[in-house]
Amino acid sequence: MNGESVLGWLIAMGVPEGLISIGAEADDAWCLLRTETESGPAWEVFWREQGNRYDWAGFSDEQVACFYLFGRLTWTQALRGVVGPVDATSTPPRGTPTPR
Repeated sequence: MNGESVLGWLIAMGVPEGLISIGAEADDAWCLLRTETESGPAWEVFWREQGNRYDWAGFSDEQVACFYLFGRLTWTQALRGVVGPVDATSTPPRGTPTPR
């Protein structure tokens, strides 16, 4: 999983696309940003609301950041009873791996 595929995975799990922003900050959304540090690239995950960042987490590995975001959003939505696998006969969103 990476920044290009995580959105498709989240949508496939029923998380509304408007709650996720990949590569840019957006209010009222979970954001995944790539940044540069002295030691190389890093990834940030956070909720942004009214221009402020909440529940910020930083990672040195893109895959770990994506799995963190995926786990956090699907777990929270699952607890609320809102999210679950989409119909297997539907066309998966762009970036969603297809079963082999």
